[in-house]
Amino acid sequence: MNALLVADSVSKKFGNFTALNGVSIAVPKGSIFGLLGPNGAGKTTLIRIINQITMPDTGSVLLDGQPLEQHHISDIGYMPEERGLYKSMKVGEQVLYLAQLKGLSKENANKRAKYWFEKLDIGAWWNKKIQELSKGQAQKIQFVVTVMHNPKLLIFDEPFSGFDPINANLIKDEILQLRDEGATIIFSTHRMESVEEMCDHIALIHKSNKVLDGEITTIKREYKNNTFEVGVEMEEAAFAKARTHLSQKFNISPAHFKSLSTDLKLKIEIGDKAQPNDLFAELRQFGQINHFVEVIPSVNDIFIQTVNKNV
Repeated sequence: MNALLVADSVSKKFGNFTALNGVSIAVPKGSIFGLLGPNGAGKTTLIRIINQITMPDTGSVLLDGQPLEQHHISDIGYMPEERGLYKSMKVGEQVLYLAQLKGLSKENANKRAKYWFEKLDIGAWWNKKIQELSKGQAQKIQFVVTVMHNPKLLIFDEPFSGFDPINANLIKDEILQLRDEGATIIFSTHRMESVEEMCDHIALIHKSNKVLDGEITTIKREYKNNTFEVGVEMEEAAFAKARTHLSQKFNISPAHFKSLSTDLKLKIEIGDKAQPNDLFAELRQFGQINHFVEVIPSVNDIFIQTVNKNV
């Protein structure tokens, strides 16, 4: 794996409190990396270390193979959960000022600002103050400030907070396009449906420790347990007989999904020795199979299961 960012055995204490305990992650180039965990797990501390807002007690961070140093600030774009715009400053002046702090010349800052303001259709806000904008509008300005210097690494902490569904979808599409154009992205959120939709890799931090790490598809394969959701059309009078027969061979439980016919609906775990075709053959003797889907755990399921296991 060709990683843009590598954190190796990073630890950080604040007094007697351990915020991070030997956490290591590797963020592949050109990917969206989901940094997950409950509140207080240590995610924000790790993000602050990557941004050099605070320093680790032990461990190291490499960006593109080099130890993280002050000059790397211009290679990183960070959109914090608690937004950091000057409320009484005009939008245009602020965007240009912050872009120049990231290393852009005034000319390039103007050019990039014009590109993003046109793309997001926010040109009318140029001479307004941040305090005159809605929360969602201010979010868009924060997004522009984060991305306009074309950093190697983008870090989004709860980027959809404050957005209505239309604008959340707009920003999601922009983030995906940035990834497709080669940007490497760390994405921290509690919205598991966004992780499911956008992330290639995830790491889960819980109680200051990394408890899960890897490519989402690989993790899902590890967590699935050969369970199938099935629907078999038959007379309701035959439901009990079918349940009894199936329970003698498999672990069964009720399933809940909508169907257009009288279906016996079950979740069936077949175990490691049986094959899906074995279950299919058993079901066929009871009626018409209308629904047969393997249950793949969602990121939300995996998150909850892993956190509960590491309480």
